[in-house]
Order: sequence, then C-alpha cells, then structure tokens
Amino acid sequence: MKVKRDLSLVSKAWNRYMQEYMYEFVWISRASQAKMLALTLLTQFIEGKPSSGHYIRRLHMETPVLLRCATDDIRTILDYAPHLVIYSDHHSVRCTRYSEFIDVRCSPEQMVSVLANSNSKLRRLSLTNYSDDPFPKHVSPLLRRTAANLEYLELSSSSIPLVSGHLFASKSPIVSLPVLQSLKLTLDNTTFAVLAAWDMPNLRNVSVVSSDFGYAGPGFAYFFAAHGKKLHQLELGHSSSLVVEHYLSLRPRPVQQIPLAEWCPNLKEFICSADAEWNWQNPDWIAPHVLLPGHKSLEFIGIRDIDKRLMDDASAFPADVEDEAPFFPLVEQISSLLFNNAFPSLRYVRDLSRASHSMRGGQRPEMRILKFWAKILARCGERQVWLEDFRGVNITLRDLKRVGLDRIGGAGSLV
Repeated sequence: MKVKRDLSLVSKAWNRYMQEYMYEFVWISRASQAKMLALTLLTQFIEGKPSSGHYIRRLHMETPVLLRCATDDIRTILDYAPHLVIYSDHHSVRCTRYSEFIDVRCSPEQMVSVLANSNSKLRRLSLTNYSDDPFPKHVSPLLRRTAANLEYLELSSSSIPLVSGHLFASKSPIVSLPVLQSLKLTLDNTTFAVLAAWDMPNLRNVSVVSSDFGYAGPGFAYFFAAHGKKLHQLELGHSSSLVVEHYLSLRPRPVQQIPLAEWCPNLKEFICSADAEWNWQNPDWIAPHVLLPGHKSLEFIGIRDIDKRLMDDASAFPADVEDEAPFFPLVEQISSLLFNNAFPSLRYVRDLSRASHSMRGGQRPEMRILKFWAKILARCGERQVWLEDFRGVNITLRDLKRVGLDRIGGAGSLV
C-alpha cells in the first residue's frame, strides 16, 4: 500500500492512474477511516469528479467495539461502490436498537438491499445482524438477488432472537444459492432451522460457532440432517468444554447423543479448538470435540488455539520451564486422535496457530515446549500420520533439533 501511495504522489497523471489500485481493496479498522472515505466519495460527487467508489471491489470492516463505524457513513460508501465483489462486516457498524432514532436509509433492510443492485457480482459476503429480528427476515431478499455468483457466505448475529425456530422457519422464504461452497455461521438455533430449508446443492464447507450453544435444539438437527451429507469440511470453532458445561446445565438433560458423524458421513476435514473436555465417562481418551468423538472417513484434523492452551497450562508451573508435566492433558488429547477405532482414515494433524509455530521455532523456545512437540511427533510417527504447521508444512525431528532438541536426545521420528 505504501508503494501505491508513493506512486500516486508522483504527479496528477500518475494519481489518476493509481486510483484503481488504491481503492481496489479497502480495509476499515476504525470509524474515522469510514468517515473520511464517505466524505471523499461525497466530495467527488458534489464536484462532478469521477467517483473512486467505482474502483472498490473489496470492502472489509473490522474495528474495535468502541470504534465502530457510523451507519450513515457505511451507507454512503455502499451507495458509491456499485461494483463490490467482496463485502465483510465483522460487528463493525454502530447501530441503535431503538427504531425511532434510525434513519430510514440506514435500517437493516435498506443497508442490506443496497448491496443487491442490478449489477451485483458479489462472490463473498459477510454480514452481521444488529437487530433483534431473526436474520433471514431482511437478508433473504438480498440473497435471492445475489445468488448467481455467491460462493462464500458468513452470517453472524449480535443477539439471540426470541422467535420460535420451527414457527419462523415455516413462514420464511426458501433461498436458492446454486454456487455457494462455504458457509460460516455464528448464529442461533432459530436461524439454523431457517437455513435447513435453503437450497445449497454445492455446499462443501461449514464453520459453526453457535451463539446460544443450542445443540440439543431442533434447528441444529434440521440443518445438519438436510445438508450434512454434502459436507467435506466442518469447523466447530467454539470450545468443547463450553458445550459440555451447557449440556450439563440443561434441565432435563438430553438423553440422545447428537449423531453428527451420521449426519455428515462424507466428511474429510474437521477443525476444532484445542480446549477439549476430559470425558469422565470414558477417561482413557479425549475426543477432539464432544460432538464428534469419531468418524470413519475423516482424513484431516486441524486444531486451533494450541498456543493459548500451552500458555494456560504452562501458567500452572511458571517457575520450572523444563517440566513438561503441565502439557500432559494436551498430549493425551492429541494422541487420542490417533486411535484407529475413532479415526481409522486419519492421515494429517495440523496445528493451525501461527503463534504456536513461533513458540516452537523461535529464537529461544522453552525446552518443555520442544519436549511436548517431540512427544506428539513420535506418536504421530507410530500411527503414520503427518504432523503439520499452520502453513501445511511437515513438522520434523530435524526442525526441532535445529532449535535445541538435540540437547535432550531424539524423542521420536516420523515413520
């Protein structure tokens, strides 16, 4: 970006030439940036100059909670950016819950509808629902008009709707998304029930972080019963231990276990959190996630937040940096993935954390961190499973020795 800016300052002719490349990808990280961009686009319109908004193809908004963008600024940007291909709003718009203070142009329906112009070529869409109404109430018309090109859809909600999922699903329109391949949901049981009826024939990847942990509710079951057979990749991005706590708090407790493996028989890749829960009913092993204790065709398991888990476990013994005892539960958890009975087709285990990679391969890694990975590497080798870093590159004993493992001797090798 610095190079683009420097080239745009060479001359007026160069500035006009660089406009297309300067505005192609806009990343908004605080409210003042959105206000400046909206002011620029309005000024160009008033002065009769060509609008830079015509060059915007990707608009990404990701701000701190206290620096969210004003709705009128975002509406202005969308009005002058008719050729968007990627739109991402990650809880970054400042919305009021009191309708009497809402500008008509900035209502949820209008904010969504402006994306669905006649020339819309949206391929990736990330939306946040700021109202208390269920998401599909105002997003369904947009999706029907942009369905032809939409390949990635991310839906998140800032609140849990109070409408019954089954009742609302029966009244909601069915949306057809013929080319949609990836769906990320940070939603509630009600919206799951609605999405179950949507037509998504090419859906292959689903990422779920449920805001109410309503896995015993019918919406979750409807969705995976309807679309589970098409899925090749599934991510459950919440903590498994939180799900267990929610499950134990239900009165009465659900008797039947959620048959996620049966709903998704063609699953090849599974992504979970490192914070799994030790199952006291079966203490000999720890499933990667309470909802998926095993799967016969799974070939790849990715684990997020290993760095956080290592730091939390290490804080129990802060004085002795040589003692790897705090990591024993995590070693057993990852080793449990290698059980033939649980995942007979498993071939790859990947650490998806960039920070964990730095902890393992930095300039002065802790010896107990290296010992931990040596144990994991040895057990993966015994099972003929490849251990990979976040880039998909194999972790080898030579890599660990290069950063100091040779002082403790070879702890294992890949077969």
